[in-house]
Parts: sequence; structure tokens; C-alpha cells
Amino acid sequence: MAQRVTLGLQFTAPVPVKLEDSELDALLEALPKGEWYDVKVEDGTMRVNLSQVIYVKTDRDEQRIGFG
Repeated sequence: MAQRVTLGLQFTAPVPVKLEDSELDALLEALPKGEWYDVKVEDGTMRVNLSQVIYVKTDRDEQRIGFG
């Protein structure tokens, strides 16, 4: 299932993308290394310098029904 993800990068506007769960997990695992990383997005590949990522916002846990 594709997740909406926003990558907050230094010196640029946030970058919204859609990632499959497995790709999001791989990205989050690679973040601490701070290297260049190829992110497989809906319409291709985006090369990101992970040392420049300030935050990763997902809607993975935000889909709720009712009161919580």
C-alpha cells in the first residue's frame, strides 16, 4: 500500500512523495547512514542525500475511524 510521505530537506521546500510500505521502511532504515539513497517513488526514482533530511512525515498511523 502506498503511503503519503513528506521529506523535509535542508535549504529547500518539503518534498511530498508516495512510497510503498517496503520502500518507506527501507528509507527509514537507511536514514542514520546519511548517504546518498535512491528512493523509488510512484513515477520513477529520486536520489536523496540522507544527510540533508531534517524530517520524514508519514500518514501511516494517522488513518483512524471514530474517536481515539
